[in-house]
Amino acid sequence: MGMVTRKTIGMIKFGILSPEMIRKMSAVEVKVAETYDDDGFPIEGGLMDPHMGVADPGLRCKTCGQKMNRCPGHFGHIELVRPVIHSEYARYVEYFLNAFCPKCGKPLVSEQEFAEIIAENPPKSRLKALAKKGSSVKNCPHCGAERNAVRLDRPTNFFEGDKRVWPTEIRERLEKIHDTDLERLGFNPRDFRPEWLVVTVLPVPPVTVRPSIVLETGERAEDDLTHKLADIVRINQRLRENIDAGAPQLIVEDLWDLLQYHVTTYFNNETSGAPPARHRSGRILKTIIQRLKGKEGRFRYNLSGKRVNFAGRAVITPDPMLSIDEVGVPDRMANIITVPLHVTEWNLEEAKRYVASKEYPRALYVIRPDGTRLKVTDANREELLEELAPGYTVERQVVDGDIVLFNRQPSLHRMSMFALKVRVLPGKTLRIQPAICPPYNADFDGDEMNIHFLQTKEAQAEARELMVPTKHIISPRYGGPIIALTKDYITALFILTLPWTKFTKEEAMDLLYAAGITELPEPEEDGTISGRAIFSMLLPPDMNLKFPSTLGKHLVSVGLADKKGNGPISPITVIKDGKLVEGVIDKAAVGTGKGKLIDYMVRRYGEGVAKDFMNRVSRLANRLLYMFGFTISYHSLKIPEELDRKIDEIIEKALEKVYEYIKQYEEGRLEPIPGRGVEESLETYIMVTLGQAEKEIQSLLQKYLLETKLDPVHILDNFAQIFSGARGSFANIKNLMGVQGQAAVREKRPHRGFYQRVTSHFKRGDIGPFARGFARSNLRDGLTVNELFFWGMGGRMGEVDKGVSTQITGYYYRRLSNAMMDLLAFPDGTVREVTRDTIVQFAFGDDNLNPQKLRHGEVPLDVLYDEIKAGEKR
Repeated sequence: MGMVTRKTIGMIKFGILSPEMIRKMSAVEVKVAETYDDDGFPIEGGLMDPHMGVADPGLRCKTCGQKMNRCPGHFGHIELVRPVIHSEYARYVEYFLNAFCPKCGKPLVSEQEFAEIIAENPPKSRLKALAKKGSSVKNCPHCGAERNAVRLDRPTNFFEGDKRVWPTEIRERLEKIHDTDLERLGFNPRDFRPEWLVVTVLPVPPVTVRPSIVLETGERAEDDLTHKLADIVRINQRLRENIDAGAPQLIVEDLWDLLQYHVTTYFNNETSGAPPARHRSGRILKTIIQRLKGKEGRFRYNLSGKRVNFAGRAVITPDPMLSIDEVGVPDRMANIITVPLHVTEWNLEEAKRYVASKEYPRALYVIRPDGTRLKVTDANREELLEELAPGYTVERQVVDGDIVLFNRQPSLHRMSMFALKVRVLPGKTLRIQPAICPPYNADFDGDEMNIHFLQTKEAQAEARELMVPTKHIISPRYGGPIIALTKDYITALFILTLPWTKFTKEEAMDLLYAAGITELPEPEEDGTISGRAIFSMLLPPDMNLKFPSTLGKHLVSVGLADKKGNGPISPITVIKDGKLVEGVIDKAAVGTGKGKLIDYMVRRYGEGVAKDFMNRVSRLANRLLYMFGFTISYHSLKIPEELDRKIDEIIEKALEKVYEYIKQYEEGRLEPIPGRGVEESLETYIMVTLGQAEKEIQSLLQKYLLETKLDPVHILDNFAQIFSGARGSFANIKNLMGVQGQAAVREKRPHRGFYQRVTSHFKRGDIGPFARGFARSNLRDGLTVNELFFWGMGGRMGEVDKGVSTQITGYYYRRLSNAMMDLLAFPDGTVREVTRDTIVQFAFGDDNLNPQKLRHGEVPLDVLYDEIKAGEKR
């Protein structure tokens, strides 16, 4: 190998290609619209001329002499018989024509005015400002020539008054503009002259940009660009023949317009004002701009993101027996995908084992130092074992412990892609520990996820160091745990840590063994082992923590407990010297976002301890639910008659109040809310009145459930989920047992439908609660047809909003991330925009605090204090 010369790009310049430059770049002039001759060889001077590169194996490029895989391709050019306007710059051509005199080429304003325009405007808007002033000038201030404003008739026709200005005349006018004036407007005349916007020579892109494909029938199918170029060459030819033959001006102009149309649609087939060019089949051609722009364009589809090898996609299912940093990979995936093992003198034996093996895990390929790839077969296995030496690469099947990237779309933050360790398992789905669902926003209702098997040591090391879930337990968004326990796990821990939960020695052993613990805690006096003691076995022995539980908050809100810790069950969870002594473990302790226990564990004891804790707890919780199970029945939803009567009274009172408001409104006595109309005020009064009644009913039911269901007999009703914050809410309970309540569409009562009424079940003009979506029934007793319909309206609105807002926020996020892509936090603490080297913030976030190290925006002083104390003890 010769020496590799490395060059850095100094700058990239954007300009307009001059006709001279196009001719210099070109390897051949294209004169023939045909591509291949009868023998299937490219025609000289045709659109597939081998001077522009080759896209067929075996042929050599006539410019650089290289074969298909080495030749980059070369431009050609078409000499246009008559010039045409560059459709993408037609607006600029109009500006130039209105800014400069057609006769002397000077600006159509006085020198003083020109100087003012330059002083008042940035280079970007000078030309437009000059054209605006110039378009109203009738006589040139420099040579006195008469002129009219030039008007662009989209896409590319120009008119001066009623007279059509043809591209030849436009080019003559633009040639007269002086370089000095261009420089003052902010243009560099070496890279841009206005007459170059009138195309006289058209560059023809290399064959490699528009290769033809051979169909199964043996026929060749040309690229859309080649089709378009063929049209241009053909019309150009006809135009030349007609001009040479002295055809009437009208025919020449028609052909000229046709040439302009083809060039316009060649650049952009979505030009407004030009009908799109189509294939014979009626399919719209994809020309230059269509190849580049949008989601399916070159930038977004092939450059920013692309399809890759060594990747898989499958449906995900939960596996609570996995660790939070593992992913279960189906064996059939592990059998196909390989990971390279670079042979050294230290791993030569290991590499030989893979090559010698005929069963999983085995080597599929061996790559020699010269790059030759050999498939390992029974025939060549012995030979390869002899040959294998340092410098070779063995591609082996994926095994347990390999590091992979695991991603769920849409990837909205950095925790949408983690590095996980492989566990090869039977079955067809990819499996994950449910605790890592929240950062992915994954559930198991058919979600699919992507897996990427990392191929290089650098990538693997980087993933292990930066992307493992343990490093991201605390979310940088709100500084609380995002990887935490959810749903059933919380319910199980809640049931486990209730004061009356006790186990026999055998049950306790079963539970602790599931969590990987082989010691038993001290039994109670009666020989049983409490759930709290079992849970305490999972905690660090020196842990001390105090916080209000979710259950506690419910108890305090209905007055069954106080904030000091008094109640049927202590509303405050207390861990003393590694033992749970008061309260329960629920969402406030281990849940996503505000799980105090996990948060404290990560900060005080490190990610490893928190990971082990979550793995053990999830296995223990799983085992516990096998023992207990919990359910709900229709019977659970029944409430005492007295409570039912109370609920009816609350609804009646609210309805009376609503009817009173309606009466006042109809009699013109209703007091409007300041800043709102009478009608709007009425709606607000009704919504607030009914809303308060619903809140009152919810509070009643909440108190009733906490008083009656918080005992060993009833706790396994599904209310354990609501009490612990695992799932559901008291609002659901209100709908089930109390009242369905007011349906809302866009935060208002439903009002659209038939003329003066929503459905035909009510009288016209009825604005009462029932005609506008108030459902008096509850779900236990069932809704009426009307009530169901009104609630369906709200549901439909929610579905539509969800779909629409996801799309909008997705696009906003895309734009925002593209805009902020160049922001970097520098070692000196500043945040800078790299491309322009501008300082955006002198201190990161203006306060130099890392949101991931904070707790919901505040410094976790308790952890710091504990660490100082622990340091003093040491």
